Amino acid sequence: MSTIAGEMMEPARAANAPAGTHGIVLATKRVSGADWDAIIGGFDEVCQEQMHAFAATRWPGVGQEPVVFQRGNTVIGGALVMIQPLPLKLSQMAVVKWAPMLAVASAPDAEALRVAMVDCLVREYAEKRGMMLSVLLHASPGETHRGYRALRQRGFKRGSTLLFPNRYMVKLRLSDDELRKSFHQTWRRQLNKAEKSGLEFERVEADQIDAFKTLYASMTERKQFPDHSAYETLDALMALDEPLRPELFFVRHEGETVAGALVFKAGERAVYLYGATNDRALPLRAGYFLHWQVIRWLRDHTRAQWYDLGGTDGFQGLHQFKSGMVGTAGVIRPVPPVLNFAASPWAGFVGNAAFRARDVVQHTRRRIDWVLSRKARPDQAPHVWDADLE
Repeated sequence: MSTIAGEMMEPARAANAPAGTHGIVLATKRVSGADWDAIIGGFDEVCQEQMHAFAATRWPGVGQEPVVFQRGNTVIGGALVMIQPLPLKLSQMAVVKWAPMLAVASAPDAEALRVAMVDCLVREYAEKRGMMLSVLLHASPGETHRGYRALRQRGFKRGSTLLFPNRYMVKLRLSDDELRKSFHQTWRRQLNKAEKSGLEFERVEADQIDAFKTLYASMTERKQFPDHSAYETLDALMALDEPLRPELFFVRHEGETVAGALVFKAGERAVYLYGATNDRALPLRAGYFLHWQVIRWLRDHTRAQWYDLGGTDGFQGLHQFKSGMVGTAGVIRPVPPVLNFAASPWAGFVGNAAFRARDVVQHTRRRIDWVLSRKARPDQAPHVWDADLE
């Protein structure tokens, strides 16, 4: 047995696991935020939203419970569970974003282990503590999202869907020639022009983050894109130790910094966090040169299999740029809907009501922002989740 928040839990067994993998027993324990960040640095499925340093800054009013899962003496995964109080103190909700994370994603029984971890969470948060458990999984590079299907079979109900859920993923384990052949023709042509512009690429140390901030502020004012990112977490991220600290890259032209990027590199999925350019970057095609060099750097200096470019926030221009880079070897896959599990009707009622109210507020704020501000408006149609993927 193990301890969560000072209370004993019974080991959990995987329910509805694939044939031959029944009976997985996991021990579960809570750890401190600092210990959590140190543990997950070596996970295959680690991501920034699951880091204590990120979540504590991004969602300061939400409780955090880092949970580690072990099979015998081996850590097989974990989840940072955020405890969200609901209005009027009617209840609480347990939110798990981009998790549970597997320590070894290639394990033969990886999906059964994921279900076993979810079983532990269901027992603790839904059954024992009476909360609705809400899980948002990563977009999967595979054509079928096995993790999503497994949780649906486990009894989780489909919840909210992101407006623009597609994520653009570049395949990294290719040679230079293979990568260039994968790019769409227009993207490759722009890269060829950029390489003749006298641009220089450099990986720089974290102490140069202020130069990036200046570049970023100038870009957001110029482009007038609404910023829904977690930019306020930047200082906390750059203060982390390896391997969780993001990498900072610059592109320079004649000594001037014209473009920069911050990239999360731990685990098997590197993630493009933030990018910035100045006025000179566009005619120089600096963005194409920057990402080309980042792709090659990630391939040669990390164990990442994919370079996740994030989404588009509904802008067709970003779709064209990112899809051209994804090319024929990469994939564009949607983040699946939120999945919710409640052991009692009351927990399900108040939890789903809270989600519906949040969705209405967020959509209303976005529409007001589009009408009243001079910021650019999304020009892509909202995505409809494919029912066949259920």
